[in-house]
Amino acid sequence: MRRTIYGPEHLDFAGVLDAFLNKHVVPHMTEWEEAGQVPRSLYREAAALGVAGIQAPVEYGGAGESTFLFNCVVTERVAYRRATLGSLRVHTDVVMPYIVKYGTEEQHRRWLPGMASAEKMTAIAMTEPGTGSDLAGMATTARRAEGGWVLNGAKTFITGGSQADLIVVVARTSEPENRRGGLSLLVVEDGMPGFARGRALKKLGLLAQDTSELFFDDVFVPDENLLGEEGKAFEYLTGNLAQERLSIAVNAQAQAVAAIEVTTEYVGGRTVFGRSLSGFQNTKFVLADLETQVSAGQTFVDRAIADHERGELTPADAAKVKLFCSELQGRVTDACLQLHGGYGYVRDYDICRLYADARVSRIYGGTSEVMKSIIAKSMGL
Repeated sequence: MRRTIYGPEHLDFAGVLDAFLNKHVVPHMTEWEEAGQVPRSLYREAAALGVAGIQAPVEYGGAGESTFLFNCVVTERVAYRRATLGSLRVHTDVVMPYIVKYGTEEQHRRWLPGMASAEKMTAIAMTEPGTGSDLAGMATTARRAEGGWVLNGAKTFITGGSQADLIVVVARTSEPENRRGGLSLLVVEDGMPGFARGRALKKLGLLAQDTSELFFDDVFVPDENLLGEEGKAFEYLTGNLAQERLSIAVNAQAQAVAAIEVTTEYVGGRTVFGRSLSGFQNTKFVLADLETQVSAGQTFVDRAIADHERGELTPADAAKVKLFCSELQGRVTDACLQLHGGYGYVRDYDICRLYADARVSRIYGGTSEVMKSIIAKSMGL
């Protein structure tokens, strides 16, 4: 079905991005997966295309786009090429909105030019060893000190944590009766005494996207690194989760499209029992069913993007599209790997990477179970 969400400027940008990915990213995927991260130079090269600073104000070196559509183009084109830009999506889709919306003018001057040029990469540290989707259960603390805060605690599963220069840390700064209060955002900078990066975590998928543990031992964070108002972090985090979950849905949908594409190509060239695998009725029926499901997913995603552009995407609707597309991605990649047979289990084939990468979509940004709870609550249940 023809998509209408993008205009000519977005399609032109997609063409430029495809050329960049084909030249600078796709040939290096195996090398970067073995290294466990992409090189810092890739972020700067992507920034030269305007990717890192799409939504940063023009006066700080960004493109000044208020629309999220260009971010969606980046997510989709990378997925279609079965590639990765490391933690760049976290930098642009998750952290950048916090800095732009809640940062002071002084913080904008200090951080945004480097973020737009990718000289300063970012991460956000929410998840803790004992706390996942329960944001209000944060154990990391920051106590008041003269001129700032003293931060103590640990974070885990931090995307981009090993390469980030600026890390937005969620910490408990007070103990109000409402446990959702008392959380604040503190920006930790690389090199602050007491800040340490732990081991790079060995994951099932997303092998070229670095994920690490972070530790804070009496880290002094100056007042000028408090992002937004003290005690408002829960409100800020939940306010931005709709866009984060939409971003995950866009990626899940695009990867499902990619899985069908590589599988259709594979079955057309594979011979079984003297016949093309694509000629068997089972193959046709499986792919026809998957294509129909993915078409439905695309319609859902595009409607959610359009609602987000109008400022109308509710937390419940963001949960619905994230739930639907991440579950769809899992079904599609599983069925497509099955059609590859034994070759689907070998990392030389793109479907193996797509299958492994798909599993986390139902976990990060809020598990499928959390999405169902949000949806049920919106129904009055």
